[in-house]
Amino acid sequence: MELRDWALIIFTILAQMSVGAFWVLGIVHYYATRKAGVEEADRMSDRALLAIIPVLVLGMLASLFHLGNPFNAYKAVTHFTSSWLSREVLFGVLFLVFGALYAFLQWRKIGSVAMRNVLAWIAALIGLVLVYSMSRIYMLYSQPAWNTLATPISFFVTTLLLGALAMGAAIVWNYAQVQKKNPECADVQCEMMRTTLRWIAIAGVVLVGIELVVLPIYLSTLATGNPAAMASLRMMASKFGLVFALRLILVFVGAGVFGLFLYQNASSAGQEKVLSNMAYSAFVLVFVAEVMGRFLFYVTHQGVGL
Repeated sequence: MELRDWALIIFTILAQMSVGAFWVLGIVHYYATRKAGVEEADRMSDRALLAIIPVLVLGMLASLFHLGNPFNAYKAVTHFTSSWLSREVLFGVLFLVFGALYAFLQWRKIGSVAMRNVLAWIAALIGLVLVYSMSRIYMLYSQPAWNTLATPISFFVTTLLLGALAMGAAIVWNYAQVQKKNPECADVQCEMMRTTLRWIAIAGVVLVGIELVVLPIYLSTLATGNPAAMASLRMMASKFGLVFALRLILVFVGAGVFGLFLYQNASSAGQEKVLSNMAYSAFVLVFVAEVMGRFLFYVTHQGVGL
């Protein structure tokens, strides 16, 4: 694969993870507010919120390397009414703008809570449209390995799975910082962290289950498709068989096995160190697995009619 193709992998993975993390953090903040109040919810989530924007910026910058001339990037939005690529670019920029604005106002506590929530909802909904636009770019008749429902499903599963596990890792890191600087509130934060990790573990297991259900259906679709689709399947089974198998193992261990252990250890106090190691490990394993999956997505497609 060329550098331009790796730029697409980095962009799509980081952008989707940012959208997923934004949604997961919003849900976590909502329930934390109901349980412990706005101040404690902000203390748990504000640092994680600020980490989302640089990740998205990095992904947007990586996408420029896919262009022949990065200085012509602004022209990508000129066909918004007819091109899913133009929509992807526009919604990516809008998500970055609204997300960054919300993060700044939330961090500085500027404006009312209601006003900030409106901005958060706008950014979150734009993020979903961004991921959908990404998936539609690849649903082309000339690319049978991409032109299936597995493409949008896998993109949204990646969005939520990486977003959830990234926020799990961010929340345990945040707890360590709170414990150092504000030990008087560490007990409340610890309970909130353990509750959040239990739900993140459940979400991870469910999402990896969806992946493992969709995958055989997708492979059977390729096996019964046209010659180009079958050629993609042969590449996954032979030339890139090791990558394919390793990707499945990593996502199963990271989200499935580690998810179950994470849930178990988050159910009782006193396991904070173990929780941190598991949350970090689960995120790293699944992140690597999703990069490998996106690599296979690009490298095994075979076109028809060209």
